[in-house]
Amino acid sequence: MRVIAAMSGGVDSSVAALEMKKKGFDVIGITIKTWPKDECGAMGEKLCCSLEAIQMARSVAEEMDIPYYVVDLSGEFTEIVKNYFATEYLRGRTPNPCVFCNSKIKFGYLFKKAHELGAERIATGHYARVVEEGGKFLLKEAKDKSRDQSYFLYDIDRDKLPFIDFPLGEFTKDEVRKDARNEKFMTADRRASQDICFATADGDYREYLEKFTDVVFSPGDILDIHGKVVGQHKGIPAYTIGQRHGLGVSYPEPVYVLKIDAEKNTIKVGPREYAMNSKVRVAGFNWLSIEKLTEPMELDAQLRYNGQKSPSVITPMGEDEAMVELKEPRFAATPGQAAVFYDGDTVVGGGWIEEVIK
Repeated sequence: MRVIAAMSGGVDSSVAALEMKKKGFDVIGITIKTWPKDECGAMGEKLCCSLEAIQMARSVAEEMDIPYYVVDLSGEFTEIVKNYFATEYLRGRTPNPCVFCNSKIKFGYLFKKAHELGAERIATGHYARVVEEGGKFLLKEAKDKSRDQSYFLYDIDRDKLPFIDFPLGEFTKDEVRKDARNEKFMTADRRASQDICFATADGDYREYLEKFTDVVFSPGDILDIHGKVVGQHKGIPAYTIGQRHGLGVSYPEPVYVLKIDAEKNTIKVGPREYAMNSKVRVAGFNWLSIEKLTEPMELDAQLRYNGQKSPSVITPMGEDEAMVELKEPRFAATPGQAAVFYDGDTVVGGGWIEEVIK
């Protein structure tokens, strides 16, 4: 059986491709080029289409003696992911482009490419698992909880789960690097990026917004919890909920961004306790283990990547909205971020945080 292995030039995708070959699959390696020629490399080596990334992926493919291609999806990436990224910041929200890229690009357009090449399956280096239980395919957390990426994968079309492989789901990161070293892969000790591909080497996405989009950074007022002006911000796209550093505010105690008002061009800040949230409105759901939410459910809710889960009650409000009440308040719930719901280690589904209810 033929399988497409998405190869980013990192150690994880390299070992994922290796594992599929060990299992006897006819593996084809593919690197997705997501950035147009005039931007490729402009933000550093972390871009998937950097020359280093392609060189690394091609080297591993040669070591495994598998076909290798670079597929240009830069047009689709611009239309779907980059435009969404910029638009959300203009709205005063904090986007989650990794979720969009996974569901729309990697497990969307790349799926079409796989079929063109006669492949029945697609494999990636994500730390997650697809498990069949009772004839139903479920998305589950990885064995290595410190590396788990199921949060970023909740938006995948559930009908595609039977055709997806996450070979690293049962591995730890140390085991992955050990396998890569044993195979003498160039990627074995390559450091993994922890930031989105829009960010520069120092983790700053603002440079990208200023250089490559129409986003305008218009200064405005920073307000405290009483509505008093306590400073000036540099433009709302430069801030996110929960941010503490770089505010330039003199206050008796540390303050955090609590609210971003795009219409009024203001930012509200306050002490940490004001950034703790226990109720959010969520919309735009994608359900994986259930058909839809028809009655209140008790599930664990995760409101940001690497954020702690909280036991919650999710109550439907109409066709595609729900109120999520957290039994354990969490820090800095952020409009634009994903709220993902778990039953144990199974991803039930998720949606987008639309509003934080105070």
